[in-house]
Amino acid sequence: QFATRVVSCQAAELRPEGGGAPVRGFQVVLEDTILFPEGGGQPDDRGLIGEVPVLRVTRRGPEALHFVPAPLEPGAAVVLSLDWDRRFDHMQQHSGQHLITAIAEQMFGFKTTSWELGRQRSVIELDTPSMTAEQVEALERSVNEKIRERVPVTVRELAADDPEIETVRSRGLPDDHAGPVRVVDIEGVDSNMCCGTHVSNLSDLQVIKLLGTEKGKKNKTNLVFLAGNRVLKSIEQSHSTEKALTSLLKNGPGEHVEAVKRLQGSVKLLQKNNLNLLRDIAVLIARDFKSKAVRSQLFVLHRKEGDSEFMNIIANEIGTEDTLLFLTVGDEKEAGLFLLAGPVEAVENLGPRVAELLGGKGAGKRGRFQGKATKMSRRGEVQALLQEFISHRSPEA
Repeated sequence: QFATRVVSCQAAELRPEGGGAPVRGFQVVLEDTILFPEGGGQPDDRGLIGEVPVLRVTRRGPEALHFVPAPLEPGAAVVLSLDWDRRFDHMQQHSGQHLITAIAEQMFGFKTTSWELGRQRSVIELDTPSMTAEQVEALERSVNEKIRERVPVTVRELAADDPEIETVRSRGLPDDHAGPVRVVDIEGVDSNMCCGTHVSNLSDLQVIKLLGTEKGKKNKTNLVFLAGNRVLKSIEQSHSTEKALTSLLKNGPGEHVEAVKRLQGSVKLLQKNNLNLLRDIAVLIARDFKSKAVRSQLFVLHRKEGDSEFMNIIANEIGTEDTLLFLTVGDEKEAGLFLLAGPVEAVENLGPRVAELLGGKGAGKRGRFQGKATKMSRRGEVQALLQEFISHRSPEA
């Protein structure tokens, strides 16, 4: 916690991180703050000003802007409370990034060009087109050795014109920087210009796990990592998944992969057999219709199990020169597929109206109009429409 005063409070809007409509609120400037504004690859802190939650903290020159949902009186004395769990997580990830970056450059000459502290995992962009599994393993081993050595992490401030700044690793100062330059030192390992929050000793990182690499931008490699409590959470999630799989597959963790492979093979075989059966059923349905002495001009069929191929086989077998076919597959209370087939002119006329009635979209050509439907329960209305069309076209009418 930290006691301070409100300097100013102005109406403002906040755009949510996940998108959506802007949130109305207020931007508050305090005499000083313990809440970190987003920057340098690190997300912002969260907390309270009195009882009012801080939803975002950004930087404007030397000022931190606190976005809050309720106004605060300028001049009022307030107490800031910090969300420590979020802050400590960010400290672990950011100090972990500094350590990985420094050791990767020392061991392999890979320079860091950018990084991102994500919600679940963090990513360091390395200036190399590739990184071998052996290099990742060696790097992980080396950074964890430094953690076990309990190396101190210190912060110092230098004047902007101090010549020592030239010896410090940096990607440059922001254009609106004001005041002294902040340098974070990992004793004997790294000296880096940085505005972020850090642990005071590498032992606070507990452990670092490198999850592997991903292809980055042109000639770059993204190195994915977890640090500290995130490693413990990841292990807990993996252990819970492992226990659930052990219960479902009825075997030990070491046999899970082979068991899943066997299941995948069985599923593929069942799917193949199911498709063959559906094709056979489609042919039998069509032949049964064609065997009738007196054939209706309208053929309607709904089946819960099926696909577009199933419907098209029926249409091909029956023929659509003289018969109008309306076929649907899917759950009656949910979405599904439909096919309208028949004389070209009739289908062109009726297809869009059928799609509209079924709350779906479709397209057609050469006497076939098919698509997806969201209101399968309205099939009766479509059938009535088609029956009316048939009766008006029929010579007997």
